[in-house]
Amino acid sequence: MLSKLIQRRTLGVFYGNVKVSMSSATTAATEKPADEALSSECVFERESKYGAHNYHPLPVALERGKGVYVWDVEGRRYFDFLSAYSAVNQGHCHPKILNALKAQADKLTLTSRAFYNDVLGEYEEYVTKLFGYNKVLPMNTGVEGGETACKLARKWAYTVKGIPKYKAQIIFAAGNFWGRTMSAISSSTDPSSYEGFGPFMPGFKIIPYNDLPALERALQDPNVAAFMVEPIQGEAGVIVPDDGYLTGVRQLCTAHNVLFIADEVQTGLARTGKMLAVDHENVRPDIVILGKALSGGVYPVSAVLCDDEVMLTIKPGEHGSTYGGNPLACRVAMASLEVIEEEKLAENATAMGELLRAELMKTPSDIVTAVRGKGLLNAIVIKESKDCDAWKVCLRLRDNGLLAKPTHGDIIRLAPPLTIKEDEIRECTEIIHKTLLSF
Repeated sequence: MLSKLIQRRTLGVFYGNVKVSMSSATTAATEKPADEALSSECVFERESKYGAHNYHPLPVALERGKGVYVWDVEGRRYFDFLSAYSAVNQGHCHPKILNALKAQADKLTLTSRAFYNDVLGEYEEYVTKLFGYNKVLPMNTGVEGGETACKLARKWAYTVKGIPKYKAQIIFAAGNFWGRTMSAISSSTDPSSYEGFGPFMPGFKIIPYNDLPALERALQDPNVAAFMVEPIQGEAGVIVPDDGYLTGVRQLCTAHNVLFIADEVQTGLARTGKMLAVDHENVRPDIVILGKALSGGVYPVSAVLCDDEVMLTIKPGEHGSTYGGNPLACRVAMASLEVIEEEKLAENATAMGELLRAELMKTPSDIVTAVRGKGLLNAIVIKESKDCDAWKVCLRLRDNGLLAKPTHGDIIRLAPPLTIKEDEIRECTEIIHKTLLSF
């Protein structure tokens, strides 16, 4: 009885009011003896019973990935059109990245920063020269990168700009998303992130995104230390700003002696067709935050890049992480960046993104009301009705062999690994068209 109740919660209430059925996909399942593998239903039930209910996953239980594909526990193959929120830009289980991981794991994995290791300096030299900054501060997750950038901005504000002690302000754009720590939710405008978790971090101010006059007004405050912004807002639904917005941000921040912080955790590392999304306007932020694909999806790695004037304001003992800069992470990060360059993934993202958007524009306007994106960071907006919404579309896409996930109710992000080829894009757009027309 308990098992049935848990399963009902997982496949019914826990996934919303939509009755979820795996029956259509199950008919194509690869036959396996019951004692060789878990079923998808067992995977759902176990997570629901023993895990926190802080995520709302699409009901598919994955066990293997390679390139642009993933397979579930029954052996069904899917195109991955989420790429772990752009963490696997290089494709699942890239052999060069895995080989780097395995080779380093056999030698040395962690020393902490209490000692030097023989890989950190090599990585620091490589990544700073690649992106053109004096220094890098290595961390683990993207949200740690955001926290690091905020701490650097405040320390710079007091020691360099001369803002009175503890009066520094950091400005964020509405619709931002950079994680769920207390600092991150303190800058959020999404109630699902911040509701019930106050009081919030002081010294944060929110202005509209893609609004240069609003930024100029906010910068009249002499206590502003920094403006932190995503070049393209990902979690908000792939919101692409007007041409010239990032150029204007750079000009205004320079004029008011304010640090321009670019949150490139999702948009960086070739996802939008350039190594960094800010490169589309040839602007240079004061601080760049990297994460996700910096590890190729095999190990948490993040980085904060800036010049000496900012970075050297933090002294020994004032910031750090036991795992930040560990030799395993550094070796993986170098291999991940080399793959992006060697395989020309930025160029491929540009070409495949243009093809994807051109094909998506052919979808019926009474179902898809907007198509937007840059490179291979794209989204469609679903016109909701009694029979059709973004969640239902994603369930049916799953049944047809493609995995995507809704964001903000009516938006579906479409962001495959950057290794995807033209014939695969065309096959995927056929799946998307077929799915949408079925509504």
